[in-house]
Amino acid sequence: MLIFAFLSTLLLALGWLGPTPQPQAANQASQPMLNFPVPAGVVNQLFYLQRDPNTNTIIYQLNVNRAGQIDEDEPINVFWLRYDEQGQRKDLNYIQRKFAYGLSADKLAPEKYQLKFAAYNKVPFYLMRWGADKTFHVFTIINNKQIVLSRVYLRIEGGTFWVPNVRYIEFKGWDAATRAPVVTRIAV
Repeated sequence: MLIFAFLSTLLLALGWLGPTPQPQAANQASQPMLNFPVPAGVVNQLFYLQRDPNTNTIIYQLNVNRAGQIDEDEPINVFWLRYDEQGQRKDLNYIQRKFAYGLSADKLAPEKYQLKFAAYNKVPFYLMRWGADKTFHVFTIINNKQIVLSRVYLRIEGGTFWVPNVRYIEFKGWDAATRAPVVTRIAV
């Protein structure tokens, strides 16, 4: 166990893991502590993910070639917008891609992929072209509604780097049938 703690500390010091979530006061448990920026100007942005303990944001972007066709081997680019570092773009490191924020994509049909988050695969997501605007979006089904996803928020309260205490996941987007805004939380 001591070796694992040392390895985690070393990887954190090298910047490979990112900041360790810190415990938060009980009276702040229901609301995020931070005022999160809304990413703008990202071409082909599908959705973004934000979480405690900082405002750095993970962008999920449609990966297309020079001809504008989707890259079938890797349909989504995933990267940071490091708002805590003047908003610079930065790739996820290996550990972040493989154990936390990365996505795997399995092709189900032409222009349809099932997506799974590295850290949480209990909710299926689908990348597909939407008939209404003929562009790609990420869809999920929550409470029997098909939602076009625009934001994911993870509420983290303490825990450790490898086992953070995720209180809930909040999905934001719109109902694919009615286009009405939707915000739904799932307790974890």
